[in-house]
Amino acid sequence: MWWNFVARSHDEIVAYRDAWQNESDRFGSVEGYVGDVARLPAPSLPNAQIRPRRNPPTVDPNC
Repeated sequence: MWWNFVARSHDEIVAYRDAWQNESDRFGSVEGYVGDVARLPAPSLPNAQIRPRRNPPTVDPNC
């Protein structure tokens, strides 16, 4: 997860961020929101490849 995007790869995060910045209908809209901007901009991506988080090892409940 990065910011508000959940994805399987760095490339998906980049694509979702681009869609968000371009106000894609994919994300819908919030009616009645009053604020300085219509949609919060996504922060810049880090200057690194985002890697998936590893699942923690499973614990045997019989131990």
